[in-house]
Amino acid sequence: MKAAGCECGICKGRLGPIHYDEPSDAQHPLSFVIDEIKPVSRWKEFGYHSAREAAEDWDNLEPAHYCCNAAKSNKVGKEQERVIPRVHINQTSGGW
Repeated sequence: MKAAGCECGICKGRLGPIHYDEPSDAQHPLSFVIDEIKPVSRWKEFGYHSAREAAEDWDNLEPAHYCCNAAKSNKVGKEQERVIPRVHINQTSGGW
């Protein structure tokens, strides 16, 4: 995903590109994380045999911004509507 430079699967690029070169943490809200489309914590609901199976299903994974993934939490479908966070970027200093 990182090599392909894909856009965030949650906000669909509305917050801009994923910052693949930054550490994945709250200090870097646009940094790269892997989102589980169907949350691993809810694996039984989606017919997986284990949490590991859900986590290793490539069709269940997408790239995401750290902040989008944190806001989405373990929501799916209609539950996740309007979870795209508002990120304020200081354009002059480059800080968040």
